[in-house]
Amino acid sequence: MGLRITTIIGSFGTCAGAWLKVFSVPQDMFWLGFVGQTVVAVSQVFILNVPPRLAAVWFGADQVSSACSIGVFGNQLGVALGFLLPPMIVRAQGTVEEIGADLQLMFYLVAGITSVLFVFILLFFKAAPPSPPSAAADFGSSLDSNFLQSIKKLLMNRNYILLLISYGLNVGVFYAISTLLNELVLTYYPGANEDAGRIGLVIVVAGMVGSVVCGLILDKTHRFKETTLAVYAASVVGMIIFTFTLDCGYIGVVYFSSIILGFFMAGYLPVGFEFASEVTYPEPEGTTSGILNACVQIFGILLTLLFEWMLGAVGDRWANLAMCALLALGTAVTAAIRSDLRRQAAQNKE
Repeated sequence: MGLRITTIIGSFGTCAGAWLKVFSVPQDMFWLGFVGQTVVAVSQVFILNVPPRLAAVWFGADQVSSACSIGVFGNQLGVALGFLLPPMIVRAQGTVEEIGADLQLMFYLVAGITSVLFVFILLFFKAAPPSPPSAAADFGSSLDSNFLQSIKKLLMNRNYILLLISYGLNVGVFYAISTLLNELVLTYYPGANEDAGRIGLVIVVAGMVGSVVCGLILDKTHRFKETTLAVYAASVVGMIIFTFTLDCGYIGVVYFSSIILGFFMAGYLPVGFEFASEVTYPEPEGTTSGILNACVQIFGILLTLLFEWMLGAVGDRWANLAMCALLALGTAVTAAIRSDLRRQAAQNKE
């Protein structure tokens, strides 16, 4: 249905869910908070898949990867603000009434911002530019996209299936670490709740920088396979450093190892999106990134459950080493992907 309809649905749902949460502050309305959060979560699916598609529709061959990385940067910025702002707005100690008032303020702020964004998108967001920015975009827009046909072609594409597995492993491990970061940090640094939140923020901010740097490298070099493999291998190194510095006794060292981990693991997000767009062209980018995201959610849930179980059963060192092994496996799978750059080929043919 195009970028405009998709983005309007996502933005409207995010706004509607935010307003539902405004009315969920009383203690007997907790269920409404869940309903609001569910509406927001469903709407997020419409927004998560936008960056690679928007980049392909609006930007030329030498800007497309940077544009995608900035879109992913926006998603990560929201996550970073989620680590940073709630603890500043909502106090940890206080009466039920005081905490309720803090929650009310936070919910109103989010509802206000999402309402303004929804109005802006409704007024100014266009489906496509007057003329396609590149030969690849021109050819892609002329094709009649049949969703089921696309799915069938994608599932028959060996390179794409390998990328699904390697991307799922990398981002799944990232989700598992992010979800259980509090537990990891507090094991060795009791009482360092604020530090755990800040380390989460540091991981995401480092990833935002990594995303943009990787996007720029892709646009300058067009070496998708090599960049993907290098970033993946660096993620393994980052995870190993994080594993062996966690119990060193100096929280500053954990901050430093988290920067390395975040830069490469979260920096991999736009690289994976763009590599997928290359090996699956001319299939619509929205479909390829949609399946990637769905796959990531499945891997994320499974690896978070595995990581949580291992933390309790064998301790953090072995749990972290298992994540290192999964990343190493993902690097091997990435190495097996052939550098079949179809979008670049279409561009060069023109």
